[in-house]
Formats: sequence, C-alpha cells, structure tokens
Amino acid sequence: MSTKLRKFSEDDIRKMAAMIKEQSPEHYFEFKDPFWIMITTILSHRTKDEVSNLAGRNLHEKYHSAYNLSKASEEEVSKLISKVGFANVKAKRVIGAAQIVINDFEGKVPNDIDLLMKIPGIGRKTANVILSDAFAIPSIAVDTHVHRISNRIGLCNTTKPDITEECLKKVIPQDLWLGFNPTLVEFGKTICKPITPRCSVCNITEYCNYFKKNQKKS
Repeated sequence: MSTKLRKFSEDDIRKMAAMIKEQSPEHYFEFKDPFWIMITTILSHRTKDEVSNLAGRNLHEKYHSAYNLSKASEEEVSKLISKVGFANVKAKRVIGAAQIVINDFEGKVPNDIDLLMKIPGIGRKTANVILSDAFAIPSIAVDTHVHRISNRIGLCNTTKPDITEECLKKVIPQDLWLGFNPTLVEFGKTICKPITPRCSVCNITEYCNYFKKNQKKS
C-alpha cells in the first residue's frame, strides 16, 4: 500500500479536497445524538454502513435511551443486530458502553478522546468519528478508506492507521478535518475503490502517485 511520499503545498491539498468532495456522494448519517452515533460506530467495525445503520436503528427503536440499553439482555440485543459482523461480541460491547455512559459519565457521552477510549469497543478511529460527527470537534478518523487513499495519493507513506492519522494531521489544514473521513469514505466507495480504482474518471489523477506509477507501467 505504501507509496513514495511527496510534498504537497497547502494550495494543492485544498484543491484535492475540493475535487474529491465533488465526486463524493453526501454521506448518510443515521443519528445526530452522540450516544447513538457512538453505538452505531461500535457496530460498524468490519460491517457495511447500511448494515450497521439498520442495526443501530433497531436498537434505537427498541430501547430509545442509554439507560434502557444498559439494562438489555445480550441475547435480545444480539438478535436485533444479528446481521452485523461479530454480533454476539458487539451486543456485549454496546450494552457495556451504555452502562459506562450511565454509571461513569452521568448519562452523557464524553467529548474527550482519552475518556472515550476507556470504553471497551472504542479505539482511536471510533473515538475520532464520535468527536467529529457527534461534537464537531476537528478530528481525522482513519479507517480503511482513509488509510488506503492517503497512501495511494502519496499524502502519507504509512502501514498503520494511527501513524496515518499523525501524518494527515500534519499535512491537512485543520479547517478541513471535519468531514474529511466521511468524504473519503464515499470517495473510496465510488471512485478510489480497494480493487480496480476508477482512475479513468477520477478528478485528482494529476496529484496521485498511484495513477502516475500505473500510467508508466501501461
């Protein structure tokens, strides 16, 4: 995945961001409430968005609140989220997350990355999604799409998402952090796909190391 790192000017970065946004469908957010954003994000690990959104909706319609979910049985929750990956594990995690929110944080999801990461099932990527999507706190969540695209373009030359996050925070202007993840997620689904990316229609080939390398080969 790694590519040779090149230096982009801030103007280049802003142009690329605008071009990527032009080709990225609007990202659908199932919830605005921080608690349900947290729950759906925990469910989304190794699961398609439409599946985790449906599972989150099932839980919301059944339990409505963190308190009610904290009292739910694992068996019942597992049935409601049965289509997500690792449903039994995630059932335990979302109930546990609800219990922690109720017992440790007075019923409110914390807006601090270190506190969020104390909740089982929430790693750095999930915490950054919550900060950005639930609280509009500038953050860059690095999932598989962000990691892949950043390295393909040549913004980063990294092998681990945490290092990619550090890299992106150095090269992406902070005013672009909000919305960076969902935009690249949609770009990764529609244009810069994991296999056979659609370089022939991509807006940013003039900047992209992957395109230049493969153009030379052809």
